[in-house]
Amino acid sequence: MRKVKGISKDALAFILETSRSCMPREFAGLLQASDGVISEILILPGTESSEWMAWVPMYMLPSVPIVGSCHSHPVPNPAPSREDLAFFSHTGSYHIIAFPPFDERSWRCYDSSGRRKDLVVIDE
Repeated sequence: MRKVKGISKDALAFILETSRSCMPREFAGLLQASDGVISEILILPGTESSEWMAWVPMYMLPSVPIVGSCHSHPVPNPAPSREDLAFFSHTGSYHIIAFPPFDERSWRCYDSSGRRKDLVVIDE
């Protein structure tokens, strides 16, 4: 497991803006970190979304390390679902869920078991 110090302000802004623009559909991506900071969002070809779910084709993952995932909930409920937890268990230790109104307070980070996890926003 890679140690993560935080998420860059720009990466978080990308997640929130993309989540807002995908409404009412969910958005999903994977998180990459450089020097301990989540700074890249990887969107795999073939990713599908609807108003109820987003599906990421993990068989399309190139040989790059990922530290977790991000996705949106179109309703203001940030709690991970059973399906989210199943996905979390395969995609690292940091999982961001964004929710309306998709502002700087409208997101949560969870570990792979669905427990809240602190994640510092780093202004780089």
